[in-house]
Amino acid sequence: MERAGGTDDQAAAASSPPPPPQFSLAGCAAALEAALSGRCCTPGRIWFKESSERNLRARDWIAPRGALSKLYQRGQVPEDLIERLLSEYLYIQSCKQTAAGLVIRLDHPALFKQVLSNLPLYTRPLKTSAKKKCVILNCMPLQGSRGLELLTVSHLRAILLADHLAEALRQQGCVVRATPNLPQNTAIWNFLKLLRVNWASTLQTTSSDGRVSYFKKILSESIYTQLRKSEAPTDPGHNALPKDVLFKVHLRQFVKEKELGGYDTNLDVALVQEEALRQIAELQRTILQSQADSEQCLVIHVVGCEEEFQQQKIDLLWQILNAGMDQVTQRHLVCGPVRIAGENSHLNAVQYFQFRRSQMQEASVMKYGSLVQGDSWAEIISSMTSATIRFELLATAHRSPLNLDLTEAVNISTKGTRSGAFVMYNCARLATLFDRFNKSVQQGLYPKFPETSQLNFSALQEEGEWLLLYNYIIPFRDVLCQTTQSLSSAKGIHLTVNTETVCKFLVNLGMDFSSYYNRVHILGEPLEHLFNQMFARLQLMKALREVFHTALATLHIPPPSQL
Repeated sequence: MERAGGTDDQAAAASSPPPPPQFSLAGCAAALEAALSGRCCTPGRIWFKESSERNLRARDWIAPRGALSKLYQRGQVPEDLIERLLSEYLYIQSCKQTAAGLVIRLDHPALFKQVLSNLPLYTRPLKTSAKKKCVILNCMPLQGSRGLELLTVSHLRAILLADHLAEALRQQGCVVRATPNLPQNTAIWNFLKLLRVNWASTLQTTSSDGRVSYFKKILSESIYTQLRKSEAPTDPGHNALPKDVLFKVHLRQFVKEKELGGYDTNLDVALVQEEALRQIAELQRTILQSQADSEQCLVIHVVGCEEEFQQQKIDLLWQILNAGMDQVTQRHLVCGPVRIAGENSHLNAVQYFQFRRSQMQEASVMKYGSLVQGDSWAEIISSMTSATIRFELLATAHRSPLNLDLTEAVNISTKGTRSGAFVMYNCARLATLFDRFNKSVQQGLYPKFPETSQLNFSALQEEGEWLLLYNYIIPFRDVLCQTTQSLSSAKGIHLTVNTETVCKFLVNLGMDFSSYYNRVHILGEPLEHLFNQMFARLQLMKALREVFHTALATLHIPPPSQL
């Protein structure tokens, strides 16, 4: 009997249709491009995805008449091709020729069901490769013995960018190692901990004396090196090298002989100090530790534009030492300067943090009064300050200069739609929403959340609901990949990554979610005929909550439970 029953179950499973495949905007664009042109084209060449609420009322994709006229006479697509689009491609509800061009409207209820019934496929990071990639992030502002008082806001921008990039790469399955290793319980380590920077740290400093001695021997025998002793002045008026300089290395000669491109044309010689050799020794040690994870390593030097020239010297010096460089690729990720306007232009990184935290404290007191006290509020204010600073320093493309306005008149409250505080506020609204729902279930006002298969998503008719699904939930995985997609295709020594993508995405999501939340009552009256719509909307909010949380995790910002 058990065998017969199992056979029936297997037969039923075999006869049932397989679930629809995961929907992606990139896949949809590629299919539509190929259908019109008859060959594989770059997505977006003919078709354009709509994104504004006004246009999404009528269409989801458009192939403008101007683009179609290059393929078809008078821009008219043959009717049989339109019929084929409607019959062969999933999720297309209608395809019509209009004065503007060929427009497509997708099957919204079917896509709501597909996406909201399979949230992990859309809201969790995509592992981009089965083969592990090893990336080593060398954060130049953390190298050496720089005191906390010498840490500038430009340095902080580079540090936060490296921290965000490291987490984005880890989410995609890369093995990421960070250098330098920071000694724990030092001033700079404690400061970065306040900002929730998850950087490599150690209790004991590993000695690199042996490797440094080995490097000195290599340089002393190198054809590119001019030894200090040969610099001894015969003329008392001759300027001798500083005492802390070990070697004078001719980089220009090395670059010319090796035909290396992309380096600053002003690079000539490097006056090598022991600190430079110790930095290379730590990089080399990290490479050796990573060889078990991957045969190839990508080293990314994250550096401010002020120190880019010096870091190129380190890069070339490492190549001259040739310490296992055959399996290593070096790239330079350069951050533009941070310029502070007004009377606070002199602030260093710590003072900047303190300034923003005091503003957040004042804004919280103005809004919540005497409630703002105790450890929980201190944690909220600290988290909000960290979010504000990260969005402020990371929402601009990393190579571009960044202008900060730190005047007292600038309001960083949750009402500023471009701020990290605004994003956190809207994330907290979702937490409050589900807290209210759970309490109502406990009170017997609402039934428990049903299985997703029991929901009828055709109840999602409000325009803002489709906008949130189509612009944010469906493309979310692609957004996460945009941050690092240029790593494998970069040429030359410079690397450009879209580290501003997540911040901009979250700001736009916050604005569109806030608009929807302000006009739609998600938790309706406890009436049975309204429950399906309420649960369908709550499932949409679940997806948004996961998107918020996953995106904030790449910034090491814990999602707030209240505000």
